[in-house]
Amino acid sequence: MKLLLTLFFVLSISVAFAQAEKDVEKAILDLRTAMLAEDANSLRNLTSKHLSYGHSSGVIENQEEFLEVFASKKSDYQQWDIRDQEISFPNKNLAIVRHKVKAEISGANGQINKLDIGLLMVWTKEKGAWKLLARQAFRMPQP
Repeated sequence: MKLLLTLFFVLSISVAFAQAEKDVEKAILDLRTAMLAEDANSLRNLTSKHLSYGHSSGVIENQEEFLEVFASKKSDYQQWDIRDQEISFPNKNLAIVRHKVKAEISGANGQINKLDIGLLMVWTKEKGAWKLLARQAFRMPQP
């Protein structure tokens, strides 16, 4: 009987984390979609008010500074392709995401900036929804 209870417990935890992983993956794709659409309202809903958003250039933005980039149309995110994604859960309300991105972003002067970067993101569950709490981009090592 103890074996059955243990097995049931392990399976229920596995199912819960599998669902959490799907939910975080959806939040990441929703963030991508909102960035490409320059949808500041959706981006506000997908980010924590405590957001720390780090760029590969070293610039760090809070939630309002991050949203202003999209509201002001200073940058036009034209491509944002995600690959090699890994998600882990230190606990049920925290997800650590690592992935790589190939991106094209048009600046205010119309010049296209092509990026091949790595990202580390921390997502937290706030009031039942996954929100981006922290993000740090980094340049990929050159071969």
